[in-house]
Amino acid sequence: MRWIDKTMIKKVILIVLAVMFIGILFNMGMYFFYPDVKKLKKENPDKTAFMKYREDERKERGKNIRFRQHWVRLSRISPYVIKAVIISEDDKFWHHEGFDYEALQQAFEEDIRERKFKVGGSTISQQLVKNLYLSPSKNPIRKIKEAILTWRIERTLSKKRIIEIYLNVAEWGEGIFGIEAAARHYFGKAASALSAREAAKLAAVLPNPRRYHPLGSSKFVRNRSERIYRIMVRRGVIIPEYEAVMKEPEEILPGESDSSEILPSPPNSEEQQNEEIEGPTSEEKMDQGVGEGDVSISAEDGEASDKTRKQAQ
Repeated sequence: MRWIDKTMIKKVILIVLAVMFIGILFNMGMYFFYPDVKKLKKENPDKTAFMKYREDERKERGKNIRFRQHWVRLSRISPYVIKAVIISEDDKFWHHEGFDYEALQQAFEEDIRERKFKVGGSTISQQLVKNLYLSPSKNPIRKIKEAILTWRIERTLSKKRIIEIYLNVAEWGEGIFGIEAAARHYFGKAASALSAREAAKLAAVLPNPRRYHPLGSSKFVRNRSERIYRIMVRRGVIIPEYEAVMKEPEEILPGESDSSEILPSPPNSEEQQNEEIEGPTSEEKMDQGVGEGDVSISAEDGEASDKTRKQAQ
């Protein structure tokens, strides 16, 4: 009788495990079809899964903080922001198909050394998927869902659309989502008016925006933003002497009238907004995860990259 009981128990356990396994497969498999990522081509997402997570988190603490988010098109975002964020978060963004296998391998090896499951090495596409649809947990099942959705988004959306959505939903502080809200909160200006230095500071805090402040005295932010800025200078994104040259008085050619006699000089407030870019002072190399290969992020290159990916498919 005891032998029969043990046999029955084993069968029940095996059935339960089989049902759980099938349930997990079904749960992961549905992400090949759901949610509908095609609508992101023409529709901007409302409240993301990550925003809802933060909202629930605040409710548990008895807090009621209003989210600040103002959606802007990619053309209304400073090119410096786009370049700085890509350098900081995903330097191979325009070239990969959603996954940076070299970064994943490095992160996996680090996990083995530390005997932890953190993975890391996420691309901008992976971060976007996590923000839009998933929880911040780092369990293996969630990572598989993330991989499936990343593959779908990369096949469905252009690179330009991916970076546009990312910049509009990324967290930049307590209750601050999107680059426009961040630009207005920290620098009192629109995202289109951000300077290279300001862009570098905002990009530097993305790894942990609630811990670090773009205008704070943190050594981490100061060093990281300086390194991002130096890479932009080295790649020709920024010409440090540009503003100094533009401030020089213009030569009046024969037959031309002095424009200063007709147009008033710009107000001081605008002059103050044009931040003078100083040359880099640090010789340190960029932290791991911020590459130094040549990356162009012009709109033309983004479109070319999308065409290349579609041809390959």
